[in-house]
Amino acid sequence: MKAPQMVRRGISYAALAVITFVLLFPLLYALSGSLMTASEISSFPPPLLPSRPNLRNFADVLRALPLARQYLNSAVVAISVMLGQLLTATLSAYAFAFLRFPFRNFVFALFLATMMIPWEAVIIPNYLFMADNSLVNTYPAFILPFLAAGFGTFLLRQFFLTFPRDLVDAAKVDGCGHLRFLWSILIPLSKPALATLGIYAFLSAWNQYFWPLLMTKSDAMATLQIGIKRLRDVEAATAPNFILAGTVLALIPTLILIYVFQRQIVRGLTTGALRG
Repeated sequence: MKAPQMVRRGISYAALAVITFVLLFPLLYALSGSLMTASEISSFPPPLLPSRPNLRNFADVLRALPLARQYLNSAVVAISVMLGQLLTATLSAYAFAFLRFPFRNFVFALFLATMMIPWEAVIIPNYLFMADNSLVNTYPAFILPFLAAGFGTFLLRQFFLTFPRDLVDAAKVDGCGHLRFLWSILIPLSKPALATLGIYAFLSAWNQYFWPLLMTKSDAMATLQIGIKRLRDVEAATAPNFILAGTVLALIPTLILIYVFQRQIVRGLTTGALRG
């Protein structure tokens, strides 16, 4: 390799390393701060690394919160929303990609239009519906408004369009119906896009705060994000290391998901997702 090429490559790697550090710094400092004592993290200037890593903060969080119950609540909600969006998006995307029916493009445009409506604009109607049907402080209240999303339909439809029409025609000649073709052929070939949508839906539901806050009336139904907020009430916001420890505990499932499925996420977003 020539010297100018080595220099350019070195500069590129150095620039990427700096950008990566900047992006990861909040996460790294949250982990570092969760291992500090209250006096250490409150000192000025604050240290970047704990002098003596202290795991007591995590034990204090586990005593202050019913963390197991809140993890369960968040998991039930996030998994239910993920499965619901995968089901509704797969069926609707298949219809828009492979079926012929009147006003198909117009209906698809309506689906896309739902992505432009701010969530804040529909909070009150959703809340009134839940209250009128006695669903407040129940799992359905957390789950029902998010079982379908325009983004999922758009993502999968664009991915399905990358498959040749001859694939559908050949399946029909072999006596394959729509559901069998979808289940036996299309879904196995669409794992990257399905994984991308599933992880996106899971993380969106896991990190929700405002809607669960409106729907929660008891600690037994609180999700993990609500519990982390209530850590400030426990410690009166005087111990940021305590709050950071709770935040790190809440981040663990999301970090594991992203690490395990990072290849599927990249493939799903780059293979057909932007093609029409």
